[in-house]
Formats: sequence, C-alpha cells, structure tokens
Amino acid sequence: MSGAVPGSDGRRKCAWAVSTADYELYHDLEWGRPVAGESALFERLSLEAFQSGLSWITILRKRESFRAAFAGFDPGTVAQFDDDDVARLMSDAGIVRNRAKIVATIANARALLALPDGVTLAGILTAHRSEDCSAPETMEAVPAVTPESTALARDLRARGFRFVGPTTAYAMLQATGFVNDHVADCWVRTDARAGPDQCLQ
Repeated sequence: MSGAVPGSDGRRKCAWAVSTADYELYHDLEWGRPVAGESALFERLSLEAFQSGLSWITILRKRESFRAAFAGFDPGTVAQFDDDDVARLMSDAGIVRNRAKIVATIANARALLALPDGVTLAGILTAHRSEDCSAPETMEAVPAVTPESTALARDLRARGFRFVGPTTAYAMLQATGFVNDHVADCWVRTDARAGPDQCLQ
C-alpha cells in the first residue's frame, strides 16, 4: 500500500509523483491546487478528455504543443474552429491526433460559450464537489469515479459538452483543486500556498 514517498527534494509526496521529473513538478506545483478562470478550466477539461485511454505523462509532455494548436485554449477562438482547423490539427504531430477528441474540444468551447448568464464552468464544478475532505491514506484509496463525478459528467453532457465521462470528470475535479486527493502524509496537502479551499487545509 503506497502512501507518500520521498521525492527528489526529500519531501514526502504521492507515490505516483516520483516516477518522472515531469510528474514531480506537476504534482508539486499544479495537481490538486485551485485553478482560476474559465479559459484555464477549459484547458484542463480539454486535456483530461485527450488523456482518456492514454497515460497522463503523454499529455503533460505535449501540453505546450496543445496550447499552440488550440490558441491557448481561448474558448472564443476555439469555438470558431472549422473543418480546416480540424484538418490542421489532425496533421499536427505535436498533439494527440484523435478526430473525435479534437471535434469534442471544439464542441466543448461552444458549449462553454453557450452557458446561460450567471452559469460558469467553475460554478458547475463547485456544485458537484464532495463535502468530504478526508485525506486518503494511500493511493489505492483514491477512487477513479465518485457519485459526484458521475453527476458532473451527466450535467456537462446535458449542457452540450462531449467526451466527459465520470472518470474524466473526476480527474478534472482532482486536477483543479475541487477535490484534494493528495495522500495524508504528502507535503502538498497541508502546504499553505495551496490556496483558500477548505479541502486543501
């Protein structure tokens, strides 16, 4: 059973984080920390969808190429992508060339822009967060799907979002700080810089 293990800097971290330098940096600086802004959340949602069926390290190492290909994940720009853009993206070796995921990302930008006044992606995620802030003792205790992520996926699909199943929805909640799944003895869990979210205390 794996809890936290020493990282390259000696601090105890979630076991998955120490397998590569890229993972360790992502774990220490981003995973589970609050993400602000609709564009930033749209980027994370898009990347989590592209990750479906693949290793996250693949997406992480292609992230800058994804950002270049998708106009910095500006929803207003991506929503205007057309068939020529799809063809361009399908020929871009720097990203994951999956037509269904590319088309879904464009559709998701349009769905984001079509949200009613006063409704935001951040608000939707907040509405489907768990109130249980207990810390997992081991990585084996971290779920892949929860009732909240299942409800979130259903809500997003009803609003026109695609390629967002319960597993992708939960990964989104984890990555953006709406869920804190750092194990109990991971240094990030109690890091004062993690933000004001109650589940990050």
